Amino acid sequence: MTDPLTGQNNVAQRVNPDAADLIATAHAMADAARAAILPFFRNATLRTDDKGIGRFDPVTEADRAAEAAMRAVLAVHRPDDAILGEEEAAKPGTSGLTWVIDPIDGTRAFISGTASWGVLIALCDADGPLYGLIDQPYIGERFEGGFGRALVTGPMGVAPLATRATADLAEATLFTTFPEIGTTAERAGFEAVRDRVKLTRYGLDCYAYALIAAGQVDLVIEAGLASYDIAAPIAVITAAGGIVTDWQGGPVHHGGRALAAANPMIHAAALAILRDIA
Repeated sequence: MTDPLTGQNNVAQRVNPDAADLIATAHAMADAARAAILPFFRNATLRTDDKGIGRFDPVTEADRAAEAAMRAVLAVHRPDDAILGEEEAAKPGTSGLTWVIDPIDGTRAFISGTASWGVLIALCDADGPLYGLIDQPYIGERFEGGFGRALVTGPMGVAPLATRATADLAEATLFTTFPEIGTTAERAGFEAVRDRVKLTRYGLDCYAYALIAAGQVDLVIEAGLASYDIAAPIAVITAAGGIVTDWQGGPVHHGGRALAAANPMIHAAALAILRDIA
């Protein structure tokens, strides 16, 4: 990931000799997930279950079908790699590489018919994410970062990803998925940043992270994340020039409280507020 003090992209430095094969595998996984998911989107017959963990936490047959499709690709192309996914048990591996996957990040958005959900695919080693995809199948946009690549492919073709240079919180755009973020203390921390920025918006799930990489917004602040929620955004954002850490400025690829920022200056400004949250 990017060092918050230097802005240096450490993801890009960790080169893998099998990068071409790994990139092709990730895209094959994303293609398989698209094919599995799209027949269910905005389909009145979609079956939804509640995981029963606190507030309404839905999982659908589309989530399960997409994860199964991605695991099937890995079984053929990368059988020695480990897998950590949201809907099935973790699979151990022997290669030292782990695929961290979320078949539908934003299931609440998915069942509501909005197109802000996405498929998250990250390739990690012991030090964190090496490469990631944020894929929005309905729009047809795929954001990619790592192994020297930082680009988006979509209806308008292929374009490079690059974060923007906003340095002042007073000029920043901030996103979070839920306005009632985390614990009472975490919500207070978020609101302290919110009260300093120019514009705050809610509800985009993983798509907000993609917009940081695309140079459209400056900050995403969230809490209570799992590894599969944040690993792919870390890879994409850092490849585009941004920074993703926890609220203390440390690694966050295992989940928890995340601060994603477009550049070191805006990251430091938000971190100065968040790091004192208990």
